[in-house]
Amino acid sequence: MTRLLHRQTAPKLARQLQQGGLHPLLARLYAARGIHSVAELREDLGGLLPPAGLKDIDRAATLLADTVMRGERIVIVADYDCDGATACAVGMRALRMMGAMDLHYFVPDRAIHGYGLSPAVVAEVAQLQPHLLLTVDNGVASVSGVAAAQAAGMQVLVTDHHLPGDQLPDAEVIVNPNQPECGFASKALAGVGVMFYVALALRAELRARGWFNDARPEPNLASLLDLVALGTVADVVPLDANNRLLVRQGIARMRAGRMSAGVRALFAAAGRAPERASTFDMGFALGPRLNAAGRLTDMRLGIECLLTDDFARALNLARELDSLNRERRNIEQEMREAAQLQLDVSALDNGPAISLFEPEWHQGVIGIVAGRIKDQTHRPTIAFARADDHDGDGELKGSGRSIPALHLRDALDLISKRHPELILRFGGHAMAAGLSIRETDFERFRTLFAETVASLTRPEDLQRCLQTDGSLETGYMNLETARLLEAEIWGQGFPAPLFEDVFQVERQRLLKDRHLKLQLSKPGAVFEAIHFNCADALPPRIRAAYRLASNEYQGTSSLQLMLEYYEPA
Repeated sequence: MTRLLHRQTAPKLARQLQQGGLHPLLARLYAARGIHSVAELREDLGGLLPPAGLKDIDRAATLLADTVMRGERIVIVADYDCDGATACAVGMRALRMMGAMDLHYFVPDRAIHGYGLSPAVVAEVAQLQPHLLLTVDNGVASVSGVAAAQAAGMQVLVTDHHLPGDQLPDAEVIVNPNQPECGFASKALAGVGVMFYVALALRAELRARGWFNDARPEPNLASLLDLVALGTVADVVPLDANNRLLVRQGIARMRAGRMSAGVRALFAAAGRAPERASTFDMGFALGPRLNAAGRLTDMRLGIECLLTDDFARALNLARELDSLNRERRNIEQEMREAAQLQLDVSALDNGPAISLFEPEWHQGVIGIVAGRIKDQTHRPTIAFARADDHDGDGELKGSGRSIPALHLRDALDLISKRHPELILRFGGHAMAAGLSIRETDFERFRTLFAETVASLTRPEDLQRCLQTDGSLETGYMNLETARLLEAEIWGQGFPAPLFEDVFQVERQRLLKDRHLKLQLSKPGAVFEAIHFNCADALPPRIRAAYRLASNEYQGTSSLQLMLEYYEPA
């Protein structure tokens, strides 16, 4: 059962925003999302929080500046998701622009090395003999990896955004807004955002040292914001004011045609128009194609796509990524069907949490499956696959997705403290986490996870709720409004508008046996609509939660309502 809840809007606040120059509908929507002043919607980069607020970023800039000016070797150790790939590309491009001559990167293999800066990763990176090892989007939990790197003679600069564990690694410098004693006002930076801030601080340090000249001009780091926007949205971090500004600037560059060859190629491979770039494109078109490389093969394919300035090469790489993404979708569909069988047979979706395991599942896709089942059941869900080095009594790797009421990493931490031998490794944040357990412990973990979730949540927390912006006046239900809303920046923690109204169902037909194509009416108006992944016939009269969308077909634009939920009215 799903409950529809209206966001509360203070009419006085909405009027103030409108008086500040906002469109009346945007004023209402922004007021409902906690915006109190048009100053919070500042669009220029001068509105960014200053880098100095990040703990030890000045030390990071000094360390990098010393290394760059001495011409010493730097190796960036990336993560194998979209945030890690874009953070690596930002680091590589920024350091090159600032004169780094001996620069390399290494991205772990999900199956071989696991997550983060492990001793196994250090052993491979050591062959490059770097002076400085720079992590992006990982490292804050890599205590043993940092120690191994230092024992091998490397200095280590950690840039990360994940929550730290009980012990920080003993790196030369750590830049992470979520580390203890960091007073940076935005804790929501993605890994790529942290690396961008480090690049800003490095440029300022090199400028102060007189490093830039006619032969080595000071770079315009705004040219990297398309990558920052892509990684930020794809990592589903909260879009607070600072992140919204970064994303808005990046998307503005895409719409103006000022983007890297790789991002342009990803738009082409996805069949999307960069002049109408949106956060939807980042999260559901470009991001998944990059992620497919890290899930199925090697994220170097994605990073190379983002690093090249040759559009023809970028397009070839983007087409390879597109092919991998189609393969990933096929694997995911098979895994979801197997997961659904488990749910149907054992009625696990009636419990407070779900743990799933199939011996043949692909390790790189379990996170997506966990997310789909979580969305379907509104239960914290962890999907497990055998580790690739499985020997018959080895490890399972799990990837979990959570609901707003449960901080997933904290739940795993609680289980780990109560049962120290059960979870071999874990990490993550509130809405997503990963862990490793022994296969023989799966049933025990399933039981303990369900018990822990039950102790940390209330029954009403496990009921799916959709927050809507209430009814939309018929006069606003047009293509112009859809484009107005699509031009804004929406995302995690700052959700896109979702409206709620009662409609008469005038027509309905099934597309591809999966989607309902609809014609809906309100008094005085008729609308085209679609409900994806819904094959059930609708009743004659419905209450629906929907979004406005511009539908582009054969050169013609029209309004389309995108239904997310309906119930008989």
